[in-house]
Amino acid sequence: MLTLIVLLVGTFMASLDVAIVNVAGPAIQADLDTSAAALQLIVAGYSVVYATLLIIGARLGSDHGQRRLFLLGLAGFTASSLACGLAWSAEALIGARLLQGASAAAMSPQVISVIQLAFDGPARARALALNATIVAAGVVVGLVLGGALVSADLLGTSWRPVFLVNVPVGAILLIVGLKVLPDPRSPVARRLDLPGAGLLSATVALVVIPLVFGHEAGWAWWTFACLAAALPAGVVLVRHLRRAADPVLDLSLLARATFARGTVALSAQMVAYGGFLFALTLFLQNHMGYSALECGLVFAPYAIGFALMSLAAPGLPEATLRRLMPLGLAACAAAYVGLGLGGWHLGLELPLLAIAGAGFGAGFTPTMIRMLGELPPQLAPDASGMITTNVQLCYALGVATIGSAYVSSGATTFGGVADACGALALVSALLTGWMVGRARRSGAAEAQLSS
Repeated sequence: MLTLIVLLVGTFMASLDVAIVNVAGPAIQADLDTSAAALQLIVAGYSVVYATLLIIGARLGSDHGQRRLFLLGLAGFTASSLACGLAWSAEALIGARLLQGASAAAMSPQVISVIQLAFDGPARARALALNATIVAAGVVVGLVLGGALVSADLLGTSWRPVFLVNVPVGAILLIVGLKVLPDPRSPVARRLDLPGAGLLSATVALVVIPLVFGHEAGWAWWTFACLAAALPAGVVLVRHLRRAADPVLDLSLLARATFARGTVALSAQMVAYGGFLFALTLFLQNHMGYSALECGLVFAPYAIGFALMSLAAPGLPEATLRRLMPLGLAACAAAYVGLGLGGWHLGLELPLLAIAGAGFGAGFTPTMIRMLGELPPQLAPDASGMITTNVQLCYALGVATIGSAYVSSGATTFGGVADACGALALVSALLTGWMVGRARRSGAAEAQLSS
């Protein structure tokens, strides 16, 4: 039990820091006299480095041991959080945030790998459900916690507790983790494919950097140049991965129908999730006059609905779960659209947020468990890195597309964003139904053969 707690709290801290700093931006800018560009690096630099290095972090764990990489990443994350909290200038804070992102990339992909290698049967499903819940819910909790800490202004420290809160938690996890974490090595140890690692990092960076910084940069020419360059870089990367004897990423994962379809379904869900959170936060603060803390609290029903359904769904009978996954995402789509109808009335909107969160949880967590459930242990590190990177990329894509379209339109209502998020959730419902339908037919065919 302690092993799982250490792993999941580490995941929670990494996910939390994607969003917890967002609400502290104005306080940081006023205290350190930062430029808009520097503030953007402080807020988003973490996500850029985190997403860029995730797959490499997963591979290093496979090569050198998941326990070692998790603990090294946790130590770096704790130390860099302390450096962020004590930063005396914008430059120091930027450097510490980038180190924080690199440390998170070393730490978080080991969690799925350890769960896959160290747990079996129902225990593995429960652990994966908890991990999926934390990955998605951590962003919402970050908005609430960040708003609370900045508003509290503990001992006049303003924004600094947003980072310092990680330090005691990380120190305790290190002490406990050194004693309880297993060292379940992957069956086959492989050397790091350095050319592939370089190509992979460059390709991901060419996508992530313009998506994260494009809005603040007014979608300058270089943002489109980076996205255009990502295509040939990706082609070169795929060719290398197909030819390399020991590639940094095993593309055979995408030849598995459940994994491939689950990846597309998760992508649609996360694009909707990223755009929804970003745009609704702006709508509540800019047009409804909510404070950062009040805005975060509005998302509480969404987070609660997601957590309850995400944890309950894996324990349901298989036949029930197959129906629930697409139906839950369809209910999420309907709730998103409902949130954009008419004015903003909490008596109506809060229940809709709970329905949207529960529907998202009914699809997100079981989809991730199915994607991982059929994989052999040797593919766990590559699958972990690919899933986690995809989640981060698609969250950023949602912010960059749906969120930026909302800002650019100057809309004073939430209808357009709600419709876009609802459409994506409906697409994900259809893809999820396709995925579980194929699994049902495959199971029936296997049963006939065995009889």
